Amino acid sequence: MAKYFMQEMPDMRKEGETLLYPRMEITGTCETDELVEACIKGSTFNRAEVRGALDLITGTMARFMAEGRSVRIEGIGLFTPTLTLKKGREREDAEGNSPRRNAASIKIGGINFRADRTLINETNTLCNLERGSGVKKHRRPKTTAEERLAMAKKYLEENPFLTVSEYSKMADLNRTTAAKELKAWAADAESGIAMKGLGTHKVYVKTEK
Repeated sequence: MAKYFMQEMPDMRKEGETLLYPRMEITGTCETDELVEACIKGSTFNRAEVRGALDLITGTMARFMAEGRSVRIEGIGLFTPTLTLKKGREREDAEGNSPRRNAASIKIGGINFRADRTLINETNTLCNLERGSGVKKHRRPKTTAEERLAMAKKYLEENPFLTVSEYSKMADLNRTTAAKELKAWAADAESGIAMKGLGTHKVYVKTEK
């Protein structure tokens, strides 16, 4: 039986107020060997066959994504590669005042995953939840929303765009809170911040005057 707890999160529409959201209590990680053992139970496959299939799928996925393609596994989800600059490389600005970044400056920085609805529904069907005790407190940021907005705008004066990850580190907020705050500012025409891109490729930019 899985447990959940209620997590405090700030209400983005009301400064200083919090709401409670349910979060699953993650008690550990199922590693590959355990997954393989669970797969072979009640099946005609042996351990080597299942492990070999996993290794084959992993290598084949990597090859397709290296070619610039997303990989969709029916019933599991969609995998999409993302790029980042190598360590020590400056970002290229939109005005052309910085060195142009060539392929040698860029690498695969991560792989985004969007779960298939079938996997979500199956997990929900199998999940039997029990509420844990207590409420997880939200760590209050050391800055006000106004100070964080000024921080973000200053960053955008010196950089072409701001990502959720960068803002999360800069403002000392968790990723969920950082994303909600940036989204709220992008929806406010007076904030000076706008959103560009879709899905996992969303970034935040300075509003055009």
